[in-house]
Amino acid sequence: MASSGEMCAGSRVEEGRLQMKDVSNEDDVPPAAADVAGGAHLLGFSDEILLHILSHVPSIDLVLNVRHTCRKLAALCLDKSLVHTVLLQKDYQASEDKVKQLVKEIGQEIQQLNMAGCYWLSGSTIEHVARCRGLVKVNLSGCHLTSLRLSKVLSALQHLRSLAIDVSPGFDASQLSSECKATLSRVRELKQTLFTPSYGVVPCCASLQKLLLYFEILDRTREGAVLSGQLMVGQSNVPHYQNLRVFYARLAPGYINQEVVRLYLAVLSDRTPENLHAFLISVPGSFAESGATKNLLDSMARNVALDALQLPKSWLNGSSLLQHMKFNNPFYFSFSRCTLSGGHLIQRVINGGKDLRSLASLNLSGCVHCLSPDSLLRKAEDAIDSSILETLVAACCNLRHLNLSAAHHHSAEGPGGHLCQLLARLRHLRSLSLPVCSVADAAAWADRVPVQPVMRAVPRGFGKKVRIGVQTCPSPFLGQAAPQPSSVFWSLLKNLPFLEHLELIGSNFSSAMPRNEPAIRNSLPPCSRAQNVGDSEVAAIGQLAFLRHLTLAQLPGILTGSGLVSIGLQCQQLQSLSLANLGMMGKVVYMPALSDMLKHCRRLKDLRLEQPYFSANAQFFQALSQCSSLQRLCLVSRSGSLQPEAVLAFMARCPHVVVCHMFTGESLATCKNLQQSLLRSFQAERPALNVVIFPLLHEGLTDVIRDVPMVHLDEITLFKSRVAEEPPNLWW
Repeated sequence: MASSGEMCAGSRVEEGRLQMKDVSNEDDVPPAAADVAGGAHLLGFSDEILLHILSHVPSIDLVLNVRHTCRKLAALCLDKSLVHTVLLQKDYQASEDKVKQLVKEIGQEIQQLNMAGCYWLSGSTIEHVARCRGLVKVNLSGCHLTSLRLSKVLSALQHLRSLAIDVSPGFDASQLSSECKATLSRVRELKQTLFTPSYGVVPCCASLQKLLLYFEILDRTREGAVLSGQLMVGQSNVPHYQNLRVFYARLAPGYINQEVVRLYLAVLSDRTPENLHAFLISVPGSFAESGATKNLLDSMARNVALDALQLPKSWLNGSSLLQHMKFNNPFYFSFSRCTLSGGHLIQRVINGGKDLRSLASLNLSGCVHCLSPDSLLRKAEDAIDSSILETLVAACCNLRHLNLSAAHHHSAEGPGGHLCQLLARLRHLRSLSLPVCSVADAAAWADRVPVQPVMRAVPRGFGKKVRIGVQTCPSPFLGQAAPQPSSVFWSLLKNLPFLEHLELIGSNFSSAMPRNEPAIRNSLPPCSRAQNVGDSEVAAIGQLAFLRHLTLAQLPGILTGSGLVSIGLQCQQLQSLSLANLGMMGKVVYMPALSDMLKHCRRLKDLRLEQPYFSANAQFFQALSQCSSLQRLCLVSRSGSLQPEAVLAFMARCPHVVVCHMFTGESLATCKNLQQSLLRSFQAERPALNVVIFPLLHEGLTDVIRDVPMVHLDEITLFKSRVAEEPPNLWW
């Protein structure tokens, strides 16, 4: 994601190019500021300032273009601070020829190279990484690499200490050369994404200190054959964990991923590394505890002190494990989806209010009882215990990332005890995820005069129709919404001016596009309290001048969407926007406001829009075309429609767009024709172009999704809460 500095630097460098053409033949002496009409010349800045500006220029543009402007920039562009670290991740203009030329010119100087997600580059181009013989750290996740090519690349990188790769079907460790294995034996940090049951290169890494494993193995092959999670286990396949400090595993849905991760954990259960500091396993759904994992947890409780912990919910629920775990200045906890009560949270994690100022990130998403007393008979409409939250806030006063989504955290009426009022004390927060119902004013809810709802039948695919009550009372914010200074949500955001990432997600929200499953046809109605969160609350978000990432999902109280305009006008740093199920489900009420908002989003790079019955028409794409920095678009709309001509015109007007994913109610023939037209028209000039146009409720959707590059699937195609999803600075 580009920052404001990047945009500013880019414009300055472009201006500099124009001016420097006039002086490149004058012995490259920077002219005095007075000599340049209209103000200071770029080259009049000090080298330190110029290096800072140039650090925001993409590496390929820096080396292949800016460097050839004049002698002064030729020297600066090859400064060690600029060429030692090369980031090609999400540089969608990095063609095969440009990457090869870059490696040819500065390959010997590169020490850190990030090519994560460069799926459009061929294996033969990736092989050129072998010329960067001084590499210490390289990220090749998402790149096309066979076992033989990986062997060739790693054999030349004798100084390598940090490696990230994919392990795809057909991987064969026996094809790795002795030189490659020698390099791997010195690697201390390994990130491995598995698309097939395998140990990958882990058995070769005898010096591992950090191991990150991402399990993306599908249960069935494309032909329908069921895969087995069994691996060839021999002495040479036993992973080396004796020096391990960080173990992280994230599993996609599917039983086979659980089978394979158990084989990785089996070695840990035999002998727990004495220097283990972080142990994290992220599993969707249930993951039964085995005898081996129980032995592992018992050994960890006896022998190590952790500073980061995440465990499957079934390992913690009803367990006294947390009571016996030892922590040493913890910086990350995730208890996502656990039945952790407020009493246990205070007693076992915070230790009765123990000072946890070291804690930077806390994920309590889906912990429905975490802010309530020990009673597990709590109903959704019951109020939280504000004293529990107050203790949490006081003990973890330096929190930077907090996730409380996927639960009903309702505040009782009373002074100073509202969730928003207590969270306002966390002045260091940079990212925050909350359920929509938690930001509703308690007093407003208590005093609300019951209104007889208008019962509207909302189509839910082929399932039964769900009847949702919609208030008939007029909104005081029709027209231009205005944030109310008296609301607790307005006050919360006023006290968190440096917030960069905000999520407001309905407690009962579920995306129509789950992972590895057919599209969801039915969903739960929103929490009744969420009806009180509408346009004025959304307008309050406009206070966040540094906001970069915003998610709004399942806000039934949206009547006009006018609050979106305030965000577009005031949140000028916004780079990614995700909107889902706003207002009444049977009608898109916020289209005019969204169009007005998009006109102001000049730095927006990613837009994900999920709304039933959405019409992706010429008006929408005309407004979206004004987002000049847009790179990725994902539209999910059950029973929605699109205009192929408008899509083609939009893509022609927006040359930076490389991802166009649309899942609507259009026919398969319409979708295929549009997809082929887009690829035929723009693939040649946009090497990274990824287009998927497909009917949302088609039975073949799962097979189509599996071909989407992981970087896009994980970041924009699928909906999920991303706040405190992983520990800060986990990789790169």
